[in-house]
Amino acid sequence: MSKSVKYPNIKVRLTGRDGNAFVIMCAVTSALKKAGAPKAELDLFREEALSGDYNNLLRTCMNWVVVS
Repeated sequence: MSKSVKYPNIKVRLTGRDGNAFVIMCAVTSALKKAGAPKAELDLFREEALSGDYNNLLRTCMNWVVVS
């Protein structure tokens, strides 16, 4: 069963970007901020994104926003 995206109205293009983990995390964080996500949500996203390896970061991003 697939998990739904937490913020399906936020789209972040990751293809063609630097694949550095922090660049990816910053792109998603910036999109969340721009959409008006509260600080608690931003903190939760960062905590989840940093809680594992690179694949965890990508999964977390895909769970929070729509990525392409």
